[in-house]
Amino acid sequence: MTNIALLTASTEQPGVILPALDVLSHPVSIHPAAAASMLEASNADVVIVDARKDFTGARSLCQLLRQTGIEVPLLALLTEGGTAAISTAWTTDDFLLDSCGPAELEARLRLAVGKLKSAQPDEANEIRAAGVVIDESSYTARLHGQPLNLTYKEFELLKYLAQFPGRVFTREQLLHEVWGYDYFGGTRTVDVHVRRLRAKLGADHEQLIATVRNVGYRFNANRSPEDN
Repeated sequence: MTNIALLTASTEQPGVILPALDVLSHPVSIHPAAAASMLEASNADVVIVDARKDFTGARSLCQLLRQTGIEVPLLALLTEGGTAAISTAWTTDDFLLDSCGPAELEARLRLAVGKLKSAQPDEANEIRAAGVVIDESSYTARLHGQPLNLTYKEFELLKYLAQFPGRVFTREQLLHEVWGYDYFGGTRTVDVHVRRLRAKLGADHEQLIATVRNVGYRFNANRSPEDN
């Protein structure tokens, strides 16, 4: 279920403003076309601004909602003739035609909510693998709860490998991904940092970074005696 807040100057019922709403079962609340209405619509998952008649007022409202930090998808409701007025200046996430069918409305709502969720960073900003916890927001790493004193490049190297446990990377790939394409040092740099990183992981856990002979390195979430 998607809670919809419809901001409109019209006194019509939701099913008249957007007939497809009558077919779907999403809860709809109607509010005046003003930014202050968001105080009453705080539980909304999607906000739809009625722009069928007043393009200028609707655009200003959308811009104001965006400036005040709206945290849910913002959609403009237009007539087919009104599509000529919509532009990126409206700052909306999408638009709807008042003639759209239930299937289209459902799809647009689903996509709008899905895009927002995928764009939100993970609250913890953490990568977890084989007892290693990497916090990207604070640039810290822990091994079984114990902090690892890593340099910036050691941290970046560990983070990159841990994001893809079991995947093998050549030294050239790691050099490009961690140091960047504008780095002119040789692949020997990767070997040096791997050696330092293993030393900080300690003898019991150094094989978390496994050597793949004649290829490169991988983060070894499932260690075995055969790993070098």
